[in-house]
This record gives sequence, C-alpha cells and structure tokens, in this order.
Amino acid sequence: MYLKIHEFDMKLRYPFSISRHTYQSQPNMIVALHHRGMIGYGEATTNPYYHITIENLTEQFKLFNTQLENYVFTTPDQLFEDFSSCLSVNSFALAALNNASWDLYGKMHNSPVKNLIDLPAAQPPLTSYTLGIDRPEAMVQKMKDLPWPVYKIKLGTTDDLGLIRFIRKHTDAILRVDANCAWTADQTISLSHEFKKLGVEYIEQPLAAGSPGQKDSFERSVLPLFADESCCTESDVDICAREFHGINIKLLKCGGLSPAIRMIAEARLLGLEVMVGCMSETSVGISAAAQLLSFIDYADLDGPLLLAEDLAAGLRFEQGMLHTSNEPGLGIFYHGKH
Repeated sequence: MYLKIHEFDMKLRYPFSISRHTYQSQPNMIVALHHRGMIGYGEATTNPYYHITIENLTEQFKLFNTQLENYVFTTPDQLFEDFSSCLSVNSFALAALNNASWDLYGKMHNSPVKNLIDLPAAQPPLTSYTLGIDRPEAMVQKMKDLPWPVYKIKLGTTDDLGLIRFIRKHTDAILRVDANCAWTADQTISLSHEFKKLGVEYIEQPLAAGSPGQKDSFERSVLPLFADESCCTESDVDICAREFHGINIKLLKCGGLSPAIRMIAEARLLGLEVMVGCMSETSVGISAAAQLLSFIDYADLDGPLLLAEDLAAGLRFEQGMLHTSNEPGLGIFYHGKH
C-alpha cells in the first residue's frame, strides 16, 4: 500500500474574500492510495488560518508512506486510529488519507461509501453557494450569474447590516451568514435581531474561537449560531453544545470521514444541528463530504462551484441539490495526474 501525491494550484472563478484575507487561487494536493491494483482518492488544501502549507502536507504524506509500506489495511476507521496516534499529525493530510481509504474500501466492497455509513438517514438538504466579501453590486451580479436557492454570505465588512439589506432587495433565496470570527458579542446579539427580520436562517462563527463572549451570544441571539472555527475535532463537540446551536463539520479540520461520522452521532445525542462544510476543494474532496448528505441538516459543499475548473467528474449540482453517483467508493472519476 502506498500514496502518490500530486500538487495543483486551482484558479478560483472569482477572487474570494472573507474577514481575514482574499485569495485568487487555491493550492491543493490530491492523494492516490494504491492497494492491490485499486486506487482510492483524497484531497487536502492549504489553509493559512490552520497553518497548512504545501510543504508541511508533503512532509506528512512522506511520513504516511513510510508507515503504509508494510501496513495491513482492514477498515478506514482502523486506519484513522492507527495514523492519528502519531504526535502532531496534520489533520488535513490525515483527512486526505482517510477519505482515500474510504474510496478504496468502497471499491473493494463494490459499494458507494454512503451505503456503508451506519447513521439514521433522512432527506438530503440543499447545499448553499457562498458569496465572498465584495462590493454589494458585485455580489448581486454573482447571484445573477449563478441563481441558487440558498446563499451563504461572508461578512466582516464595515456595514454588514447594510450589505444584507441590499442583498435581500435582490433575492428571495434563503440567506445564511458567516462572520469568520469578525464580530463581538454585542454585534452578534444586535445583528441577530436585524437579520431575523431579513429572513436570515442562521449565523456561522460570529466570534473568535474561545471568545468569552460566545456564551452570552448563544443565550441572547435570536438566530441559531453555528460553530466552525470553534469546532475542529471530536473533542470540540461537547464544548460546542454549551455555546452553539449547531456545528459545521469539515473533513479537513477533523481528519476525514471516520471522525466526522462519530461527530455527527455525538452531535445528535447532544441536541446539536449538523452542517457539513468544505474548503475550496475540487470534486475529489467534496465527494467525500457528500457521502454524509443524508445524515445532516445543512450543507455548504460548493467547492467545485467556486473553482474555474475541476479535477474529477461524478458529482452533479442541480438547483441547490448535490447529487452523488452510485458508483463504488466516492463515486468520482479523477482526470488529473495519476
């Protein structure tokens, strides 16, 4: 068993801005996990907030390859346990490996991964399309370029309320907002009242992770608050249940499908709503997260829509719905480097 890794710099459809930074392309790495003539695929992106670079991803994948040389593969869950035990493991690299192992495992058992997940299933939710911070007129133009039933609006501007009022004048779509840690508790509470009048569905990560004002915001906000930066791994779920109404699980943050499935189960026990989100990933990474669609409440899996081009086929976006294929594994057909 061994990994091949391939580096790409994916150009974005539009420059993408959040409260912290702006970027025009997304460096990422595709991993191909080879085992007994079969290949499973996974993906990791770089991310400055989490200090993930091409260099430390490459170093981690080299370490994984050393461990994989004589590894006896049984299940993706066991692989996660075996490879997450080493100190300071890179969760983004671990997610790529774990997701590739799920793709491989599904192919070995001739089954879509979604059919191998033991969680109560329901109707899959719509996935939102994200609008990065821009001039209000430019954001409305992007909505016209891609009409969608659910938009997630990135906030952290000098006039977030004015921006949402402007956008609401131009669409009846469902709106969700994401401040990426840009607000104070007072702003969160005040804006929740105004945004509720404008039909905003929920607020994602209003305060910085670990902020002492989060508890007050949770108790006084009139809109649900979802944790993103505050919820990275399995150990965060219990803490978030005391300060948020829901969590945003991202496979790259938590280490892949194996821990994500457990996080969903724990969130349900704690009464939390569950969203699955993504970075600016191609269909390789999104196909892994999309296996969870039948087990969650909200989805923000628009990575391929944010990119100028993709590296795989097999996913289909249709008026807010993300459809996965019924092919074995993650159901994608990778057409990049092998």
